[in-house]
Amino acid sequence: MATVRTAKTHWEGNLMEGQGTVALDSSKIGTYDVTWASRAEQPGGRTSPEELIAAAHSACYSMAFSHGLAGKGYTVEKVDTQADVTFQPGEGITAIKLTVRATVPGLSEEDFRAAAEDAKANCPVSQALAAVKNITLDAQLV
Repeated sequence: MATVRTAKTHWEGNLMEGQGTVALDSSKIGTYDVTWASRAEQPGGRTSPEELIAAAHSACYSMAFSHGLAGKGYTVEKVDTQADVTFQPGEGITAIKLTVRATVPGLSEEDFRAAAEDAKANCPVSQALAAVKNITLDAQLV
């Protein structure tokens, strides 16, 4: 069964001086301020589309990694994933760096590397972001 998740943005004004809010409508867990400055300069307590993409990518990666290893009989004790999304005004999203630290009892380094790369290639958010040419992975078994 397919699911649909909804977020809504309300924006007022032009790009450089305007401001808006992003509401996580499906979950109702929050509404967040967004501006051009929070996107292209310092966050200043506001979010950006790139931060929201980073959140989605890190969560999706962690789920895909855990699921892939469960299918091979391993139990992931913990996985910590950080996604750093680089936005260059005038160019768009130019890079994403995934940093992963995982504890998986009994998993070899070779199998860990394979699982980490598989999750990078196959999590649905990675697939949706395929147009980003520079997605890197720094993964360590801890």
